[in-house]
Parts: sequence; C-alpha cells; structure tokens
Amino acid sequence: MRRARYAVAAVFCVHGSVTGSFATRIPWIQEHAGVGAGQLGLALAFPAIGASLAMPLAGAVSHRYGARAALRGLLALWTLSLALPSLAPNVYGLCAALLVFGATSGMSDVAMNALGVEVENRLGRSIMSSLHGMWSAGALLGSAGGTLAAHLGTDARLHHLSAALLLTALGLLFCQGVPDVRSGRDEEAPPRFALPPRSALVIGAVGFCGVFAEGASLDWSAVYLRDRLGTSAALAAASTTAFALTMAVARLLGDRVVDRFGAVRTVRAGGAAATAGGALVVAAPHPAAAMAGFGLIGLGVAVVVPLAFAAAARSGPDPSQAIAGVATITYTSGLIAPSAIGGLADLTSLTASFTLVTLLCLGLVAGAGILGARSRATARKPTPEAPTGASRP
Repeated sequence: MRRARYAVAAVFCVHGSVTGSFATRIPWIQEHAGVGAGQLGLALAFPAIGASLAMPLAGAVSHRYGARAALRGLLALWTLSLALPSLAPNVYGLCAALLVFGATSGMSDVAMNALGVEVENRLGRSIMSSLHGMWSAGALLGSAGGTLAAHLGTDARLHHLSAALLLTALGLLFCQGVPDVRSGRDEEAPPRFALPPRSALVIGAVGFCGVFAEGASLDWSAVYLRDRLGTSAALAAASTTAFALTMAVARLLGDRVVDRFGAVRTVRAGGAAATAGGALVVAAPHPAAAMAGFGLIGLGVAVVVPLAFAAAARSGPDPSQAIAGVATITYTSGLIAPSAIGGLADLTSLTASFTLVTLLCLGLVAGAGILGARSRATARKPTPEAPTGASRP
C-alpha cells in the first residue's frame, strides 16, 4: 500500500500540473482569442458545464473497466486536453475547448479521489490532505513552467502541446502503481448522479466557499495583477505561482496540523487568514501586497476540501453517496468561480469581484463547526493490507 499511496500522490501531482499550466497562460489565451473580461468570464463557465455533465459518469466508468484502467484513460484525456484552449481563435472556439477541458478534468478528478479514499481506508490513517498537497505541488510546477514560458515569450500553443505530451506520458506511467479496485460480480452499477443527503448540504456550502476562493484566485490572480496593477506578464504569472506555493505547503502539512489542533480550529484560523488575504488583495496599492494577499488566501483555504470529504463520509448512512454529492458541489464551485468573477468584473470591477471572494472566505470562519467531528480515518484502527487487485467488500 505504500507503493499505491505514492502512485496515487503522483497522479494528483500530474492532474494539478495541467491546471497550473493552463492558469498562467490565461492572459495569453485571452489576447490570442480577442476576448474581453466579460467574454472570458463566459468562456470560463464552460468547464463548469462540462464537469457537471461528465463527473457523474466517472463512477460508471470505474465500475465497468476497473479503477486503474478508468483512471489511466480519464487522466490521459485530461492531460491531452491542455492543448485545446490555446488553439481557440475566438470566443466560440474557446468555449468549446473549455467544455472538453472541464469534462475531462471532472471525470479524472472523481476517479483519482475515489482511489485516494480507497488507499486511505486500507492504510487506516488520514492521507487526503497530503494527496491534495501533491495536487497543489503539481499546480505549482505547472504554474512555474508557465511563468518561465511567459517570461521567455513562448507561444502558449507550443508550451501547452509540449506539456500535454509530457504529462500524458507521466500519467500513464504512474497509473501502473495504483490499486486495481474492481466491483464485485453482483454489485450494481452506481447511479449516474448522486444527490448528497440533507446532512451533507451544509458541508457542501463550506466547501463551496473554500473552493470558490481557490478557483477565483487561481484563474484570475494573473489577470488581476496585469489589469488592476499594471504588472508585466511574467510578474502577473508569478502571482499564480505564489498562490499555488502556499496551497501546496499548507496541504502537505495539513494532516499534522489537523491532528494537533482539530478540524474546527484549523478551518477557522484558515478562514481568518484567507479573509485577511482577500482584504489585502482588494486594498493592495502595489503588486507585492496583492501577491501576499493571494498567498494568504491559498494558505487559508488549503485544507477545506480534504476536511469536507472527511466530514461528508460521516454525514449520512451512505458515505460514498455523501462524498460524491459534496464533491460535485465543491468542484462545480471551483469551476463556476472564474466565470462569476469575470461576469461581476464586467459589470463592476475586479476589485468588487474579490470583495465577494473575501466575504466567502469569512463564511469559512462561520461554518467551520460543521467539520468538527473526528474523521473515520483517524478513528479507525489500521486494517490488514488488501491486495491491490482486490474487489471492494
């Protein structure tokens, strides 16, 4: 299971690298497609549409082909889709590309998180925060590569095609080590869409606040520094890198922090830090202050998603249904956020958009109590390791 944990962690890293590579080149894509802030916001709604339509299908794919084969195929589709947005010649092409981009992102995301929960269950201890930390580390690596490409003036089409091919090869390699979980012969196929139980709706609302702030900062930080503070393309891209860095560090250390201070105090302190960061972004007179603000937002919201999944598993009689429902709410929030920020910016300003982000970060402080119960992973005693090809019990 140690090998399986490292393999799943590497898959999370590859997945995050695609997001980081895309986010840093959004200004280039916007200029190449000739779209304004409002049209960009509209286009960035299409990943949410694609993910919402496709995410419920991931369970059925895994049921039919097995977890390893499903993850291998879905991850390859996601990494290859990185090349599509930069090829778009106009807003219509960009919307179509981002629809596919979001669909492949959502399905591969669900598949790898399901395997992460499976490995966590077999190990009998919490690992989800560190797995999401590896996703953030991947986003950091991808954004660092994007920052370098922007600094060198590299065409995003060449940059993204090269990154897509490299990440696809790495993803296929790492998928060889994940558990090949297969459904039992008599096990019915999962439903195409799973609504969360009523008790999980508040958990989803807390996750919504955290993921909205994350998605808004990741996709709009570079545009904010360029348009609001007049920075260079390279420095604007570096703001995304700073955000991804704090997210990665906080998530990699998150399991230890939660074990020591508890979920409620961790999320409340994180919400306070994120709120302060949002206020700093809104009031920033200088790019350095705005970059520090984005860093604080990343630090504050880092562990919200892993803790929301842990709380969802305890919220109802069917943990898998609750996790699937909360995942749909939280990840759809992250995909909707860029569009909402763009639409509000078109009507008012980017400053007003990040005022909304700040208010949602404050919501984490108010809603942290719902995540306070002890997680199953830490409460359960370690169980004997199951072979990687075993069926689900």
